[in-house]
Amino acid sequence: MQVTRALPPLLPLCRHLLPARLAGLSLTLLKATALEIAILAGHLVLYPSGITPERRPSPSPVPAQPLTDLSDPADLSDPATSALDTESTAEAIRLPTPDRPPVVLLHGFIDNRSVFVLLRRSLTQHGRQQIESLNYSPLTCDIRAAAELLGRHIKEICERTGHQEVDIVGHSLGGLIARYYVQRLGGDIRVRTLVTLGTPHAGTRVVPLLNAHPIVRQMRPGSGVLEELRQPAPHCRTRFVSFWSDLDQLMEPLETACIEHPDLLVQNVRVTGIGHLALPVHPAVAAGIRQALDTAEETAHAATHATPRTTADTGAHTGALTVA
Repeated sequence: MQVTRALPPLLPLCRHLLPARLAGLSLTLLKATALEIAILAGHLVLYPSGITPERRPSPSPVPAQPLTDLSDPADLSDPATSALDTESTAEAIRLPTPDRPPVVLLHGFIDNRSVFVLLRRSLTQHGRQQIESLNYSPLTCDIRAAAELLGRHIKEICERTGHQEVDIVGHSLGGLIARYYVQRLGGDIRVRTLVTLGTPHAGTRVVPLLNAHPIVRQMRPGSGVLEELRQPAPHCRTRFVSFWSDLDQLMEPLETACIEHPDLLVQNVRVTGIGHLALPVHPAVAAGIRQALDTAEETAHAATHATPRTTADTGAHTGALTVA
C-alpha cells in the first residue's frame, strides 16, 4: 500500500522550519511528518468530544409489513396468529437482523473514541450500520483488566444487537487489548475478525521515559503480557489483519506491529508513506479495513462448513490485500 500526496501545502513550511534536521530525509518522510502534525492538531480539537462514552442509539421503530411479506407461510396457518388482526400482526413483525456483524472500534493509549471519527464515517457510508466506539479509562494500568472489560462490552453488544459475533478495529494499544481478549480470554467465540492498526504485537522500545506507566511496561518486548500472547493458541478461530507502517514513529522496530504466530490466521499489511497517527484516519487505510471486513463476510459461509484448519492454513501471510 502506498500513500502519497500527503498535504503538499505544508511541505515548504517544514523545509523552512527544519532544514538541517530534514535535509537528509526522504520526501516521503517529510510528507508523512507534515501529515502527522496536521492530524495531531485536528485530533486535539476533536479530543474533548470523545471523552464521554458513546450514547447508545435507541431502537428504531419497526415498520409495518403486510401479512403477505411473512417469510414463513406456517405463521399464517397458526390459529393464534390468525386471531390477530392485520395491523397488530404487522407491528409484531421484526425486520431480519443485518448479515454484517457490528464493528467495535477501540482506541489507543491516552486517547478516546474521537480518533475514529473519519473511519466511522467511511464504514457507515459503505453499508456498516452497527458501529460501536468504546472508551477505556486513561488511568487503565493493566491490559488484562482492560481485555476483561472489553469482553463484557462485547457480550452486551451481541445480546443487544442479536449477533453472535463482532468485528473489532483496534488502534495501537487498543489492538493489543483486543488480541489479549481473543487469545487468552476466549474472545475468539465472539470476534470474527480483528483488525489492528500500528499495534506493538512484539513490543516497542520507543520513549523509555514512559516506563513509569505500568501499561507501557506491558508493551515492552519480553513483558509478561506479550509472553502470554506467544503461547500456543491452536483453536483460535478469529481472523487477524494487522496494518503496519514503515514510517511509524512509535514502533521500534517497525516490524513489531506485525503478528507472528504459527497458530493464528494472519494477514500483515505493510503501509508505505504515513505514520502512526494517520493509520486510523487515512482513506486508503480505511479502504483496506473495509476490504478486510468484506473478505471475512465473503468467506464466512465457507468457513462455517469447512474442515478444521491445518498447519498450512495458519501463520502469517503478506500482500493479500490490495488498497488503492
